[in-house]
Amino acid sequence: MKWLPEEKRKPFLAVVVVTLALLGLISVGLIRSQYAQLSGVKATLQTATQQLQTMQKNIQTGEVTTKQLEAATALLAQAEENMASGDLYSWAYNLLRLFKQQYKVEIPEMGHPVEGEVYLIPGFPYRQMRLIIAGKAYYHDIGKFVAGIENNYPYLRLTDVKIEPAEGEKLSFKMDLLALIKPDVR
Repeated sequence: MKWLPEEKRKPFLAVVVVTLALLGLISVGLIRSQYAQLSGVKATLQTATQQLQTMQKNIQTGEVTTKQLEAATALLAQAEENMASGDLYSWAYNLLRLFKQQYKVEIPEMGHPVEGEVYLIPGFPYRQMRLIIAGKAYYHDIGKFVAGIENNYPYLRLTDVKIEPAEGEKLSFKMDLLALIKPDVR
């Protein structure tokens, strides 16, 4: 700084120091706070982008879920078509009369249906009917009958099967037929 006269050096250095101090204050006060705001905006933007992606994914999944619900509702309605309703005795009699024609099973005895709650699943929307049936058949025919009725009617179960010897090779059987009852009929 020899090019500057002695009396102007001190004011020049003061101006330089003050200018540097002002630049430092500006960078600390204004620019750094702007960077902090920008990083906050960037974080908010990332969060909003993630939320948007989640919403778009839910919308796409919602359409698939709606279609699945419609398909399940149609399948349930189809399954409920043949479910027990109205006069339970005549429903059970007609069902067994039509179904046993395919099998070599005699069912001369059929008790009266007893309606009750389904205790297996709490809050289950269906009621259940229990009916005792008895008859005679060969061992394999009884097995085919039980398998056929449970495979063709998903809302029916045969329980408490008791088999005893009868005449010749035939066996006498007694079993409980459990059936679900449509909820909207009663």
